[in-house]
Amino acid sequence: MAKSISHEFVKGLWQEIPPFRLVLGLCPTLGVTTKMEYGIGMGLATTFVLVGSNVLVSMLRNVIPSKVRIACYIVIIATFVTVVELLMQAFTYNLFLTLGIFIPLIVVNCIVLGRAEAFASKNGVALSTADGLGIGIGYTLALATLGAFREILGAGTLTVWGGQKVLDLVATFPDFQPFKFVVQAPGAFVCLGLMLCLMNMTGKK
Repeated sequence: MAKSISHEFVKGLWQEIPPFRLVLGLCPTLGVTTKMEYGIGMGLATTFVLVGSNVLVSMLRNVIPSKVRIACYIVIIATFVTVVELLMQAFTYNLFLTLGIFIPLIVVNCIVLGRAEAFASKNGVALSTADGLGIGIGYTLALATLGAFREILGAGTLTVWGGQKVLDLVATFPDFQPFKFVVQAPGAFVCLGLMLCLMNMTGKK
């Protein structure tokens, strides 16, 4: 069992890392990754919902009627999304305002609903917890990486949490000119494509 739990956790960090492997959850991936901070916040919020919904779906999998299972999963996911919304409003209000509509849209995120349907509804609580945690951390790492890439090139800074800058190329190198294109909507697609290309090349090797 321990080996299975570790496998379900680790697979989400590389083998099935969204959005680069599963190619799911692209809407928030493109919309919130203008800064690394935003990517981390969105990833942690999604991880909370993933783990909570996976656990509850796994616990209730033998009780939920198969004909209404999707509706039940959405209600469960929406409950955890409401919880994470209230927590963010209480403790990280500025980040909540920045992420905006993408927080309630976690309800219809294909990653969350997909894990509930494909995994949690067929496995026990321990395995479902490991699956949700692994996929969630992998998703957070993906958003943070893409956000860091876009922020460094597009703004010349790197913001980790709470507006704290750990890198400022503009102040260090006065001649540095940020490439504004990468923090705009078209640039999000280009950067995502480059990341997907890199992941595919790494996977082949």
